[in-house]
Amino acid sequence: MRLTKYFLPTLISDPKESETISHKLMLKAGLIDKTSSGIYSFLPFGLSCLRKVESIVKEEMERIGAIELLLPTLTPSSLWKETGRWTEYGDDMFRVKDRKGAEFALSPTHEEIICDIVRTRVRSYKKLPLAFYQIQTKFRDEPRPRAGIVRAREFLMKDAYSFHATEECAETTYKRFFEAYCKIFDRCGFSYIIVEAEAGLIGGSFSHEFIALSESGEDTVFLCPKCGYSASSDRCEIGIRGLETSEAPTDAKPKEVHTPGLTSVNDVAKFLKANPEQLIKTLIYKADSEFVAAVILGTDELAEEKLKKVLGCKELKLAKKETIGDLTGASVGFSGPIGLKLRMIADNSIRERKNLIVGGNKIDTHITGVSCGRDFEPDLLADIKMARNNDPCPKCAQGVSEGRLEAKRGIELGHTFKLGTKYSQAMNLVFSDESGQEHFIIMGCYGIGVSRIMATIIEQNSDDRGIIWPKALSPFDALLININPEDFALTSLSDELYSILGTEGIKVLYDDRIESPGKKFADADLIGIPWQIIIGKKTSRESIELCERRTKKREFISIDRLVDMLK
Repeated sequence: MRLTKYFLPTLISDPKESETISHKLMLKAGLIDKTSSGIYSFLPFGLSCLRKVESIVKEEMERIGAIELLLPTLTPSSLWKETGRWTEYGDDMFRVKDRKGAEFALSPTHEEIICDIVRTRVRSYKKLPLAFYQIQTKFRDEPRPRAGIVRAREFLMKDAYSFHATEECAETTYKRFFEAYCKIFDRCGFSYIIVEAEAGLIGGSFSHEFIALSESGEDTVFLCPKCGYSASSDRCEIGIRGLETSEAPTDAKPKEVHTPGLTSVNDVAKFLKANPEQLIKTLIYKADSEFVAAVILGTDELAEEKLKKVLGCKELKLAKKETIGDLTGASVGFSGPIGLKLRMIADNSIRERKNLIVGGNKIDTHITGVSCGRDFEPDLLADIKMARNNDPCPKCAQGVSEGRLEAKRGIELGHTFKLGTKYSQAMNLVFSDESGQEHFIIMGCYGIGVSRIMATIIEQNSDDRGIIWPKALSPFDALLININPEDFALTSLSDELYSILGTEGIKVLYDDRIESPGKKFADADLIGIPWQIIIGKKTSRESIELCERRTKKREFISIDRLVDMLK
């Protein structure tokens, strides 16, 4: 492809709206164009990269026997209501109505649709197992789109679904998808880690996330460098923390204190000259139809997915201010566990805590000198807190200096789920066994953020000049740069070389523009094609300058050797 006949609108300056390395370089290199917040067009070079990723994904899916199909983007609300996810998805789901008033979703995922197909067409064990996949545009009404295509409202995703008669078969297929994901990410050429994760809105009993570590990521994972334990922030278990000491007597009695307008942990601790570790937060949630109290240390954050799992509820939301007032007798910030007539789940870290400070269930009031077990008794103690950097590892912590968790930022690229019969039961997805007895079909589902992979590769493969594409994902094998297209001899040699390489099946982008050498070299480094072939004054048929983009190593070689190297 001649660059004079191609569309590659590179920019000289960094885009003002760029937030991350990948976002900046994709805009600057002319890979994408922003249409609106979280909505992007893929331009020719960017689309070619995307197609390379798709090709790798398809090859590995077909290698494990998954069958490609294409499901509709627009899906009726009736199917989502069968599983309860029409309301569970909340504002994250784009909803539309047709001219007759019927409601539809712009699908963020496709479990309901594929289940509807299978339940009407698969009734016997003889047709199982089955595994389907598609690569399709998904939609999610992100409240704060960011980082370009990493957190977009419209994105390309590979989603797959498997159906089984037995748990053993489901487990075997899960392992095959797991291994296929590893091969996909290895072929794409970036580093990643695999962590245990919560299933979230997709549901199921167990899941794994494939995370590319990056400071630009917005997912937090925890790793133990000592034993290798890893988990997502919402699932991460925590070893036993040491108790913080307090100068106040441990046999202190409860005492109401006036704390006018002080609702934050730090403000109350400062006012009372107390250690923030002494403060307790009491959070009021609505779990399905029941209101519950969650009690954690003031310095901790509640892990809603952990609490949801402990409660066994489908929907979990913070109670509204008015409801909190009715249930506790106080405004937000003054709720406490003493005398609270709600089911109470407390984090296990407060089990032996004494001399605590809690909300007084009165406006502008806290209570000091509180002990768990003496002054209030939780209905259940469980791990419901988010892990923190340097927390004890749940698997190998043996002392203060051993087995500490490290918090890392990353980009989620893939997620595999063991769904069990969650959707089968909700949608009556059954099969008949050899004796004619009906059973619920066992499912798995598996997602990959195809467009996210592009951004991740750039995050891990770039320098201050631009992108450095791995060979497997570059749209072109080499960039041919004619330093001076107005020089007849250089142009003749460039044209000849372009023809030779094309005949040999080597895909070349030919920079035949009448531009300054500086502009050509800057664009060459920016777009990141692995090899740069430079035709200048020192060039001859036996001395072609070749530069590797990643190392910037240059050498002069013959045309024959050049062809051999690029094949």
